[in-house]
Amino acid sequence: MTAPPPEPTVRTVDLHKTYSSPRGDVPAVQGLDLAVAPGEFFGLLGPNGAGKSTTIGMLTTLVVPTSGRAEVCGFDVAAHPVEVKRRIGVASQNNTLDNDLTGAENLEFRGRYFGLNAKDARRRADELLDMFGMGDRRDGKPFELSGGQARRLMICRALMHRPEVLFLDEPTAGLDPQTRVNLWEVLRDLQQQGQTILLTTHYMEEAEALCDRVAVVDHGKLLASGTVADLKAEAGADTVITVGYDGPVPEGVAALRERAGVERVEVTDGQVRVFARAPEGVLGELVAVGSAAGVGVTDASQLRPSLETVFLTLTGREYRE
Repeated sequence: MTAPPPEPTVRTVDLHKTYSSPRGDVPAVQGLDLAVAPGEFFGLLGPNGAGKSTTIGMLTTLVVPTSGRAEVCGFDVAAHPVEVKRRIGVASQNNTLDNDLTGAENLEFRGRYFGLNAKDARRRADELLDMFGMGDRRDGKPFELSGGQARRLMICRALMHRPEVLFLDEPTAGLDPQTRVNLWEVLRDLQQQGQTILLTTHYMEEAEALCDRVAVVDHGKLLASGTVADLKAEAGADTVITVGYDGPVPEGVAALRERAGVERVEVTDGQVRVFARAPEGVLGELVAVGSAAGVGVTDASQLRPSLETVFLTLTGREYRE
């Protein structure tokens, strides 16, 4: 007899958050349904302003839901916020380290807050600093750290009390590529030890590198969720060929809609985007159509199926920076 699947560590059901403003209500999250399994590395993806941080805020008890339900480790975030806080660790986008304390003291203070005695707090701080390659910075002040080092120290602090769920809100935003990849390696090791991680990011390659499953959101709505392979299959992820012209898009571009293997053609001011399952020759044809109409090509790109092209296929536009 097959054992039933474990209960989700994180679950949202028809979750909504609406903010009031002088211009009226502003919906930030609209009917979000999510489920994160124990030990899973789950990615919440979307452009800036998609509702990712608001969702994290509700799951970590900082934002009160307008309606719907959100649970972490079996506790409703609105009804039992203290129980939720005991079971989560959070590393936010902004640096919230105490500049008056050393790196080790920042961690030890957090450990004491969660009930560790002084000896255990020091031992746990040393363990985490070594794990994240920060042992030589234990006595330094946060303002002396690089951006990547500060981010790693914040994650260490979030892990001091061994939380059941680690929330990472845009953990590599603003970091250089080498620092980002190094942090990815640490996070992979952390998950292999059994840590449940919920990550928000607008870097699609980050989600592909780290996440077991992902959910794509925009304007507070869930567009799709599943493994990367699932999303590519369900969304019909195509190669996206984009060409910019130095004049009006030639009328001949419309003929591509009848070409075998072309799923969709989108035309904007001076630019055409073709979604194709069979992309061979499409780029050359776009150049030729422009040449025949006396219009030059200013830029061209061809993106093979990836999470980014999934997002483009779902939304029909580039994700916002």
